[in-house]
Amino acid sequence: MQLLGCDFSSSPSRRKPIVLAQGKATQGRVQLQALHTFETLEAFGHWLAQPADWVGGFDLPFGLSRELVQALGWPTDWAACMDHYAALERAQIRLQFAAFCDARPVGGKFAHRATDRPAGSSPSMKWVNPPVAYMLHAGVPLLRNAGVHLPGLCEGDRRRVALEAYPGLLAREVLGSRSYKSDDKAKHTPERLLARRELLSALERGQTRLHLRLVASHALLNRLAEDASGDALDATLCLMQAAWAQAQHEAGHAQYGLPSFDPLEGWIITA
Repeated sequence: MQLLGCDFSSSPSRRKPIVLAQGKATQGRVQLQALHTFETLEAFGHWLAQPADWVGGFDLPFGLSRELVQALGWPTDWAACMDHYAALERAQIRLQFAAFCDARPVGGKFAHRATDRPAGSSPSMKWVNPPVAYMLHAGVPLLRNAGVHLPGLCEGDRRRVALEAYPGLLAREVLGSRSYKSDDKAKHTPERLLARRELLSALERGQTRLHLRLVASHALLNRLAEDASGDALDATLCLMQAAWAQAQHEAGHAQYGLPSFDPLEGWIITA
């Protein structure tokens, strides 16, 4: 069984591609075997649709908060809601979400999913810094069109299993609030490089809640450390979460370690 970890971009390019970490797990060790990049959504969608056996962790939200969906009068069935959402232009999404936020008090502008607080993730309706609303808008249709299985949300090919992951959950466990990445070259500091190396060291020793040890070649480990954007490292963190989920499945958990959750909102594995 192959394992995948995906650092997703809603507008991939040569400068900022989608990064996919590929590996496998045996006896508590997760071996990172390769890093792949995709410069267009079409190329990534084509790759996802290929016949294969994998479990993957994807760093993008798989749903919107029930509070938001009900307030906007959108369908409360997940598939119908995602159909409605995918049919909107990004400008329409921004206007509707901004109007929702404008009507709410300071300190409570955004509607959160139940998973956001235990995971420490941004609300999936946020359209800037980071634009996770657009990541959902771009990414979930790719997964659905590829026919993959989304446990608890959408039946699909159970040989290709996609789970919502969030690398920040593991990174904060090791680094606290310290930053380890930036897309701004002016912020590619020695302190962030040291933070990435510290995070990698903790992963290699299995010092996270997952109790899994990362194994990789020196070349790949150096690539993870030297990538100041953090994209390759984030993909690897998602790979580790996918490995944990696959271990839960092998232990008999039909939902890959996911708890009972709102089938409109989705849930982040390991949260």
